[in-house]
Amino acid sequence: MSTVLTAVVVALAVAVALLGLLVAGLLRSHAEILRSLHALGAGREDTAPRAAGPVDVPFGVGPGVVGPAGVTGAAAVPVSGATPDGDGVQVAVGAGPDTLLAFLSSGCLTCRGFWERLREPAGAGLPAGTRLVVVTQGAERESATAVRALAADGVDVVMSTTAWEGYEVPGSPYFVLVDGATGRVSGEGSATAWEQVQRLVAEAAGDRELAGRGAHAHAHAGEDTGDGAHREARADRELLAAGIAPGHPSLDLTAEELVEPPRSQG
Repeated sequence: MSTVLTAVVVALAVAVALLGLLVAGLLRSHAEILRSLHALGAGREDTAPRAAGPVDVPFGVGPGVVGPAGVTGAAAVPVSGATPDGDGVQVAVGAGPDTLLAFLSSGCLTCRGFWERLREPAGAGLPAGTRLVVVTQGAERESATAVRALAADGVDVVMSTTAWEGYEVPGSPYFVLVDGATGRVSGEGSATAWEQVQRLVAEAAGDRELAGRGAHAHAHAGEDTGDGAHREARADRELLAAGIAPGHPSLDLTAEELVEPPRSQG
């Protein structure tokens, strides 16, 4: 009887020991998971101050694609390289019409939708006066045969690795809008659909037109209400209209007479 009891006690001790080891392993695993989540930022409150109002996203960066390179505002650089047929070409940007540079790749899955859209009858559908140039990397990194098969008729395609480097393109698809009037990059970013690109280019053109109207109105306002030569010319016009020419007696009044009305006599 004592032998059986001893065996039972030993078995229980062994079971308790095994259970303790199992619990210790689970606790260790749980601690590792918590440490990993903490390292990823889980459970932390964002204490950084947030900017008031909406946050502007430059040129419509889409989800799941590359972010902006940061060349907006920089001077545009020419795009020089070769056509898919191997002919040398250089495209001057920033002098003349606005230019949309579409940096695409023949092997990019997202880019495939853009290549197909440009081959449709509707084409790019960009605002009037906006030139489109598709830029791939050079023949040392892209297949000229693949690019030629994807290129749409009537769309300029330049294979140029130096252009990718000059505009600091982080990946494809990527789009850079150059203002033809200033010769500088007015917008950049990526998108997941061509409709996004169309909308953003149209908005950029509209914003520039509104800014031009504001400057024009400000210039006209300066003619009417500005100081200096404008104010003096306006005063001369008003005096002449009232019949007061140079030498008129009213122009000889002193400062005191202009301020105080003449006293009545008698």
